[in-house]
Amino acid sequence: MTKIIETKDVRLFYGKKEALHGISLDFNKNELTALIGPSGCGKSTFLRCLNRMNDLVPGVSIQGDFKLHDKDIYSSKMKSDDLRKQVGMVFQQPNPFPFSVYDNVAYGLKLKGIKDKKEIDQIVEDSLKKAAVWDEVKDNLHKNALSFSGGQQQRICIARVLAVKPDVILLDEPTSALDPISSNQVENTLLKLKKEFTIIMVTHNMHQAARISDKTAFMLDGDLIEYNKTKKMFLSPDQQMTSDYLNGKFG
Repeated sequence: MTKIIETKDVRLFYGKKEALHGISLDFNKNELTALIGPSGCGKSTFLRCLNRMNDLVPGVSIQGDFKLHDKDIYSSKMKSDDLRKQVGMVFQQPNPFPFSVYDNVAYGLKLKGIKDKKEIDQIVEDSLKKAAVWDEVKDNLHKNALSFSGGQQQRICIARVLAVKPDVILLDEPTSALDPISSNQVENTLLKLKKEFTIIMVTHNMHQAARISDKTAFMLDGDLIEYNKTKKMFLSPDQQMTSDYLNGKFG
């Protein structure tokens, strides 16, 4: 398997408090990895290291190795804006910009300097199709994105990420704010997208992790407890602590 992102001995501090204790995880091309564990275990903190979102948090210091295609993510040569084009992110709450669906998806293209309207039109359409929301918005592309349902908004946000053709998509609990039908639509979208992208997703939903991920990493109190193929972990985990968590004994 081709490794897209490699991380080794990742430690993160909020001031003097260590929140991640030497995490080492690799992520392969065209795989969907779920990060699971109780609230506050470090899942989202680790995820945000992968596109340097923690750079925006005062008092945070990070140690360890992070590589994207063998290039150091935290190198002074790696600009955060360039990194985030390669490693896109979708958040827990749908966060479309307060303008049209079309302008939301085209936003990153214009930042990249693409000016050809036909090219932009085609990428917007392709991205909305890949995000499985084209049929629902194609007649209302110039309607404010905030006027659509939560599930549609989240898929519009996914399309916005896809438009700049990232290698990796990070998702921080992308369905936790959605109803079951919308959650299912997003899950089905992700299953299709992993054929083209490397996807890393934080989720509290064990059933979701079991349904759609190829690999699962279980974290607890800033430590990586177990990382394995999802089927193996859910059927016969190596660690008793993993078994206890998956069986609802804590969390």
